[in-house]
Amino acid sequence: MRLEWARPGVLRATAHAFEFAALVAAARYVVESAPPDIPEESLEQLRAVLSGYDDQARHLHQAPAPQEKPDP
Repeated sequence: MRLEWARPGVLRATAHAFEFAALVAAARYVVESAPPDIPEESLEQLRAVLSGYDDQARHLHQAPAPQEKPDP
């Protein structure tokens, strides 16, 4: 995984699909089975992030898959 600043307050992440899937799965686990001491506001923020992810994943699923570039 690689993180870099895109601009102040905004990160750009480059990750393998399995790395990103692991982060999303962990977030879903927290939302679905969070202990009672996690503030509801935090869970709502996480739900909003997951909703945005789901929207973008649907968009990505409809887009053509990238093609592998041949080695020179």
